[in-house]
Amino acid sequence: RPSGKMRDHPSSRVDLRSDTVTQPTKGMREAMAASVVGDDVLGDDPTVTELQEQVAKLIGKEAGLFVPSGTMSNAVALRTHTRPGDEIIVESSAHIYIYEGGGYAALCGASIALVPGERGLMTPAQVTKAIRKAEGSLGHSPDCSLVCVENTANRGGGTCYDLATLDAIADVAKKNGCATHMDGARLFHAVVSICLSKGLGAPVGSVLVGSAAFIKQARRWRKMFGGGMRQSGVLAAACLYAIKHNLPRIKEDAVRAKAIAEGVEDLEGFSVDIAHIQTNLFYVQTVKPASVVVQELKEKEVDLLSTGEHTVRVVVHLHITDEDVTRTIAAFAAVAQIAENGSAHKKQRVDY
Repeated sequence: RPSGKMRDHPSSRVDLRSDTVTQPTKGMREAMAASVVGDDVLGDDPTVTELQEQVAKLIGKEAGLFVPSGTMSNAVALRTHTRPGDEIIVESSAHIYIYEGGGYAALCGASIALVPGERGLMTPAQVTKAIRKAEGSLGHSPDCSLVCVENTANRGGGTCYDLATLDAIADVAKKNGCATHMDGARLFHAVVSICLSKGLGAPVGSVLVGSAAFIKQARRWRKMFGGGMRQSGVLAAACLYAIKHNLPRIKEDAVRAKAIAEGVEDLEGFSVDIAHIQTNLFYVQTVKPASVVVQELKEKEVDLLSTGEHTVRVVVHLHITDEDVTRTIAAFAAVAQIAENGSAHKKQRVDY
């Protein structure tokens, strides 16, 4: 069960649009104000260095690199791994493909091979089939040099790869001369790009981790992409605070997400795939247009995003309390009652 109430947020609304809407708590702001800083471009900001070393150790890698955002972390990683003309393999709904402005093409000069996975997850067999090489193709094919996995998978509804599948995909990549990259934006809800401004509640920042040699090259691309920051220890301090204080409680978000999902699934006009909820994020299928549902919930002080004509996304984070769970289910129930117009009938199913 969740350990207790933690709102520490200026708004009384229940904001479930994303876990990027979190704000620094009082303790985090105090840590930022007290941070010891230097010039990180010159390599002498001790707080940034501490963060990079701590995250690398946490993930089991040699080194880390602090960057402003998850998108930049992915972009730096992709550019470090590839050469112009290479091909990158991702699942067809991957964040790298859908939400990062075509950076793989503009910044890396790479093409992308889309694998139609299941709930955002690929299988080793699918990856094997998708790999193309220039050699043996009379020059027709690009060289696949990188396989990317997203863990957890946003468009998959927060689904996670199991370790055996990740190991098998890594083995396929290695046998075919491909590097591997994990977009772990919500990794702590489940390398390697780790975003600290989502579930952990820091205002800014991701850490890219890998071998010392890889991070040395990645630092050069960070500089060219404009990601070198000076006294960035102020931001790194927030990330360190998040790891220490917000990581231990993160399972509470998944518990609350499951509670909301179960409550909404019982209502007329909504369907949730309860069996596949693994983390703090899930999707609700709606009978009414999603835009209408979002507006009606907004009027009841519950904020969501529509991600399709009949789909809304729910993302629980550290500012969401047990009381907010109850408020959210009640708001969905009120919307369902509006749709029902007082008539009694069986729950209408929504197909996925």
